[in-house]
Amino acid sequence: MIHLTQTARAKINLTLRVTGKRADGYHELESLVVFADVADTLTLEPAGHLSIDVSGPFAGVVGAASDNLIVKAHDALAALVPGLKGGRFSLDKHIPVAAGIGGGSADAAAALRLLARLNELSFDDARIMTAALQTGADVPVCVGSRACIMSGIGERLSPPLDLPPLPAVLVNPRVAVATRDVFAALARQGLSGARPTLGEVPSGFDALIDYLGKHGNDLTEPAMACAPVIGEVLTALRALPGARLARMSGSGATCFALFATPAAAEAAAAAERLTGRGWWVAPSVLAGAP
Repeated sequence: MIHLTQTARAKINLTLRVTGKRADGYHELESLVVFADVADTLTLEPAGHLSIDVSGPFAGVVGAASDNLIVKAHDALAALVPGLKGGRFSLDKHIPVAAGIGGGSADAAAALRLLARLNELSFDDARIMTAALQTGADVPVCVGSRACIMSGIGERLSPPLDLPPLPAVLVNPRVAVATRDVFAALARQGLSGARPTLGEVPSGFDALIDYLGKHGNDLTEPAMACAPVIGEVLTALRALPGARLARMSGSGATCFALFATPAAAEAAAAAERLTGRGWWVAPSVLAGAP
């Protein structure tokens, strides 16, 4: 029996700038994105019908199969590829849900890669990226899972960037934050002051840390209005020994801190100020390529 497997890596927004709102209501963004080694695993067994089985630490909070982005990705590609072969998906869920780190989008992207393999489609087949964007704004960047600048509503991706490995600690307070609520809070608060465009991204570690300090996440304050615990997470991360930068990813509530070495990140992840609160805590290395 054939079983095809793909890793679905968590997406981390190192920066996020809201650049405008379109007439159709979608917000345009500019964001520097990398990927973590925290990941879900998706397996596809060819079969005559589509189904999904979910296991793992976060299986209990995954919504109904009909709302799953894996199903939406399959259906979007099936509408573009006549006779698309599918089957039984098995998802081992380790990425928190509604957490600002693209877990569902990464799963959908992994599903598209699996379907491409099963149907002997090239990964650069334009129909894959069309189906990705139809599935969700973060899905296109997750298809390649490489560091880049994503912009527009997620449809514009820069060439892959050569970035250094970034040892990190990821923390989620186990509070789901709905993206629509964060953007509603952004509309109420508005954006203050001009924010610089990303420009050229440096490839050295220290230079990159300095660069990131000049480019923040426009959704942090709105997300904190929806979930004040995000402020507690950021305060705890900034107090960790050796933390070079602490920030929220995406629309929250997951936050991260960057460190100079993996050992420093692992030591920080074991700190009582993080582990004693019931939060999800994971040391990781954020990287530009799979």
